[in-house]
Order: sequence, then structure tokens, then C-alpha cells
Amino acid sequence: MTAPLGDLLESWTLLPSDEQQVMLRLRETLMTRIAPVLDGAWEKGELPDAVLASLIPLRLMDPPELKGRTLSALYSGFRNLEIARVDASVATVYNLQAGLFRTVVSRGGSGDQFARWDPMIRSFAMAGAFALTEPDHGSDIARGLRSEVRRDGSDWILNGAKRWIGGADRADRIAVVARERSGEVRCLLVDPRSPGVTLRRIERKTSLRIVQNFDITFENVRVSDDWRLAEVSSFGDIARCLREMRADVGWIATGTALGAYEAALEYALRRSQFGRPLTSFQLVQERLTTMLGHVSASLALMLRLTQRQTSGKVLDEDSALAKSWITARLREVVALARETCGGNGITLESRVARFHADAEGIYSYEGTYDINSLIVGRAITGYSAFGGAPHDVASPLERNR
Repeated sequence: MTAPLGDLLESWTLLPSDEQQVMLRLRETLMTRIAPVLDGAWEKGELPDAVLASLIPLRLMDPPELKGRTLSALYSGFRNLEIARVDASVATVYNLQAGLFRTVVSRGGSGDQFARWDPMIRSFAMAGAFALTEPDHGSDIARGLRSEVRRDGSDWILNGAKRWIGGADRADRIAVVARERSGEVRCLLVDPRSPGVTLRRIERKTSLRIVQNFDITFENVRVSDDWRLAEVSSFGDIARCLREMRADVGWIATGTALGAYEAALEYALRRSQFGRPLTSFQLVQERLTTMLGHVSASLALMLRLTQRQTSGKVLDEDSALAKSWITARLREVVALARETCGGNGITLESRVARFHADAEGIYSYEGTYDINSLIVGRAITGYSAFGGAPHDVASPLERNR
């Protein structure tokens, strides 16, 4: 498999040969069927049917090349990276199903629920979305969760509102997180066509325009207990899902930075100024070197995080550090990429413009830079800056005794 120009250390070679073959199929589809429609889709703020119609048949969650072998965490990471390398919105859309929805069902559902629903999730026979953020509570959702659910016989009654819910219009089920009056947290798989569910698309976005996000309200929505994820009873159960979701975003951010670097390099190689190739100028070379360094360091961090995930040792601060640090480097990379392309860097034809705008959405979703930094800070110091007890977690010294 040919490594992308931005994979200086040839990290692709860590994938087994059969997984590399899947990536080659994915890359060809992305370049021939999806890339040509992206500029128009971004400008219109629409998700073309061709995107999922091209990706779903690839069976990326259970590739035929693997003949039933369990996918490695490294494969899932590179899958996200490969898609984001072409477009961050497409990677986000695919990860809504393969990452967010599948993760919450696999971690929050019982063994029987996962066995029943996962084949449908892998094939997109059950398209899903994940609803946690609320209109008035984002970063403080753990304590600020206001959506309420109560038991009514063999059913649950759901009331509340959610915001920024991606892919809700295409979902067969939306995993909705809500709290009982007793304080326990539940996650229900809600049919968006149920009476009492109202979806309103969020318009006029300037980032991740191809992703369709929605405000959702729930008014006395009745949900059978069969659709309650059996292993979710506290926000800690949701936090375990978020730990994995942040890792997915780290891969998407790395792929987006890689795509921006490659787009800027491609532009610089074909552009001339003052009678000389743009790549012959020292400042341009310095920008390209900085971008490549950020991409390489981000990829190395994600590789190590994935190793820890595979060993079962990953902690909240591990994925939080990756998400915060890599998305901050992503912002630097896309800024340098746009600068390398000059005025043409704000046009869709340069490809850099999409990466430049979409980086802002990635920087904020699945935990802002500030929140993830504070998660790491709590682990470093033993002090929580979120409020509450002044010394409510073990310090590094205490953990290492």
C-alpha cells in the first residue's frame, strides 16, 4: 500500500496486509466517487446521497477481506484518518454510525442487545445518531443534564431537548441520554418518527457544512423498555463511551491535518511566483515542514493511544490529551496550509478552504479544547478545576505509590 505524502514515517505499514487492501478500496472510492461532489456539497450545505451510497457497500465495519476476523483498533483509526484526509465532514458523518452510535450500543447495551443490533448497525440497516448535548448544557452536561425520563409500566416517558445532533434526519434510532428524578442516567434508543419528537435543522453553519445537525425536542415520548440500553445507569457509563469517541475524533483531526498538508503541498508544487516554483521559497518550505511535523507527531500520539486502548489501559486523560493537543495542532496546520495557498486558499478549488473551515468544528465537538485540557490537568495535579471538592481525585504521587 502506498503511504500518503504526509505519512513520513510510513505508519501505514503497521496495518496487516488484508487491512491495507481495505484501505486501498476505500481510497479509490473516496477519490473517484466522493471527492468530485464535495465542493458543491459544501457550498450548498447538503449531504449528497452519493456519499453514503458509495461508503455503505464497502462494508468498512466488517470487510470481506478479513473473513470475519475482528477488526483491530488500529484499523478503525486509519479508516477514520483515510476518510478525513479527503473530507472532515464525510469522516464525521461516517463516524456518527461507526463510532458514536456503535460505541454507545456496544458499551451501553447488554450482550443480547449488542448481538441483536450490531449486525444491523454494521450494515446501516439500523442507522443511528447519538444525542447528549443540550441547548443550555454542553461542556457541563455531566452535571447539567436536564432531559428527563420516567418509568411508566413497561415503557419510559421522555421529555427534554437536545442540540447539535448529527445525522438525526437519517436515523432509525437516536441514542438519547436523559436523567431520572432519582439521579440515575438512562440511554434510550428513540425512533425519531415517534409522536412528540420534533427535529429542526441547524442552518447557516460555517464549519462541517456537509454534516446535517439538528435541534430535537421530546414531549412525552413513549419508549419501550426493550429500547433502553441495559448497561447505562450513571453518567460514568456514558463517560466510558466518550473516552472512545474522543479517540475517534483524534484520528479524524489527524486525517484532516494530513489532508490540508497534502492539499497545500500539491498547490505549492504546481504554482510559480516571481518566475520560480513556489516550493523553492524558504518560507514556503518552512511552513510545509512545520505542517508535516504536526501531522507526524499527531499520528504518533494516536498510534500510542490506540496501543493503550488495545491493551485495555487507556484512561480519560489519555484520550482527552490526544483530542485537545491534536485539534490545537490541526488549527495551526490548516492556517499554514491556507497561507501557503495565498488568496486562492479561501476558494473551494484549492481544497484547503474546506479543511480550514472544518477544523473549527472538530476543535469543538466531543469535548472542547478547554474541557479536555482540564481533564488532563486534573490527572496531572489531583485537583479538579470543574468545581466541587477541591481535591477530589488521586494526585500523580498518590497513584504511583
